[in-house]
Amino acid sequence: MTQTGPSVTVSDFYCNEALNGRTPVKVVEETDTVLAFEHTRPSYPVHIVVVPKKHIPSLVDLGDGTEEDLAEVVRVVRKVAAKVREEYGAVCVVTNEGSYQESKHMHWHVLFRGNLPEGLA
Repeated sequence: MTQTGPSVTVSDFYCNEALNGRTPVKVVEETDTVLAFEHTRPSYPVHIVVVPKKHIPSLVDLGDGTEEDLAEVVRVVRKVAAKVREEYGAVCVVTNEGSYQESKHMHWHVLFRGNLPEGLA
């Protein structure tokens, strides 16, 4: 799925690559409607991405998505965030919106930005 706009074409990595299996991902959590996986190019020691399997543009623009779709995504984000916090002592959850968002598919980053404990690095 490719999104276009005035002078911008953005490829939807999540739909075109991760969700259809073209780019293999390491699954962290999965439901019938949501996939959580280790980021393919992590920016942090722990960097997990949570996406709906249905195309939903963003947190602000649900497109054809529903409040229940959003609630299911947030349930998975919470579960993954709790695991990261339990294992590393802290967690950061981020979702992006607007023109700087590379992929116009709702996605949430679940991060641990600190130093990994000894033996986990």
